[in-house]
Amino acid sequence: MFGVGSSGGGLRGYLVGAGLAGVVGTSRERSLRSYRLFAARDPRVLIGIDPQGGWSEQELVRLMAAKCGVSDDPRCVSGHDVIDPDLTVARLDAFAERVGAVARRRAPVLFGTGHPHRLIGFYAGLADALSAVGCEILTPAQGRCVDITTRFGLRTCSLDYVRGVGYVREVGRERPGCAPGAHTHSPLPVRVALAAAAEGGGPLPELVVGDHGWVCGAGQLGFEAIGLADTDDPALFVGEAEGVVAVAVPVDDGVRSGYYTPLTRYVLNRACLSQ
Repeated sequence: MFGVGSSGGGLRGYLVGAGLAGVVGTSRERSLRSYRLFAARDPRVLIGIDPQGGWSEQELVRLMAAKCGVSDDPRCVSGHDVIDPDLTVARLDAFAERVGAVARRRAPVLFGTGHPHRLIGFYAGLADALSAVGCEILTPAQGRCVDITTRFGLRTCSLDYVRGVGYVREVGRERPGCAPGAHTHSPLPVRVALAAAAEGGGPLPELVVGDHGWVCGAGQLGFEAIGLADTDDPALFVGEAEGVVAVAVPVDDGVRSGYYTPLTRYVLNRACLSQ
């Protein structure tokens, strides 16, 4: 299952078998709800993007069909969503091109995720490889508090890094034996990190890699940003369509963490960074 090299054909089969593409775990109902909220300009779904277009619900469905492969049939309102594995491979190739380019420049990179339980390993493998070729992996504002509005109210979180990948954890709420970190779509962590980097006079990232608000928040501020996004994350794909996000890779972002390891290997192979 995990024997994926640099072949796009081999990766397609793996993506479908692992549930990363093809029929995915994200429900059609959940995706359509996100499109409705985005069309209404709900900040919980905009996650840092300030869209220039009108983006009605139907326009978003058509965009997501083109970018992800979901159904564009308005009568399809239930069941599991679908991601076209060919689109995933194509955008992973574009993602790898950006990673390879920053590696050749030995430029500073910032990593961050709103899915620490699932995706830290994917990004950490990339961070390790970029660090090995001389890129500085930035960790600004480590330990800084960030107040994030959630469905449970305002939560005070702490910005932290593990293996060079930024994430937030709720202050005083983590339990022993549980995986660290909180799931968040908020762009506030990357805004705090970038502001701290600027205020400290240190280097700013030439590439931001991540998901959710890390990508959208950085892209909206003018940084080159690339990342992964599920079918219920229209903001990254709108950002890509409007030129704010450089690359958005359609993939289920909720499967087991180990299932993303072959994607790391694939990206490193394509970026000529395999060791």
